[in-house]
Amino acid sequence: MTATYEKIATNTLGSATNSITFSSISGSYTDLVLILSITGFSDPSYSAALRFNSDTGSNYSLTNLYGDGSSAGSDRTTSAAQIQCYGKAVGVPNAVSTGITNIQNYSNATTYKTALTRWDAAGAGINANVGLWRSTSAITSVTIFGLNSNTFSTNSTFTLYGILKAA
Repeated sequence: MTATYEKIATNTLGSATNSITFSSISGSYTDLVLILSITGFSDPSYSAALRFNSDTGSNYSLTNLYGDGSSAGSDRTTSAAQIQCYGKAVGVPNAVSTGITNIQNYSNATTYKTALTRWDAAGAGINANVGLWRSTSAITSVTIFGLNSNTFSTNSTFTLYGILKAA
């Protein structure tokens, strides 16, 4: 038996904006999958991040791996106010970048929430990271926003899927 993806919502930007929120997320799925196709950032030296349930406290942590074909590295952040999920397209103006974030066990009310992200931007590099939201609350909203007031360009697309339980 296999799980099935069900589209919850899609938002394609008609104008540049700093944030997108998916709210009133049902608890009827096993996991969530967020897919972004960003046609450019207002400032490619900054990136995007996630918050759950409008939590702006220092309840997030992140481990990040990245590379650009010439070099690679990693970093770790604890007690952050968000999970950085989509990396920088440094030096590549209007680079199209694609990211997939899997949010496991999002409706479980007894465990912290884990988000796994894979991201790439043509000519800029790739990132893979794991984020943790230190809350046992079920996730009912997800906000994606540009760090340092960075905006997402027109025609960027944000889609949220739920994974249905296997029959």
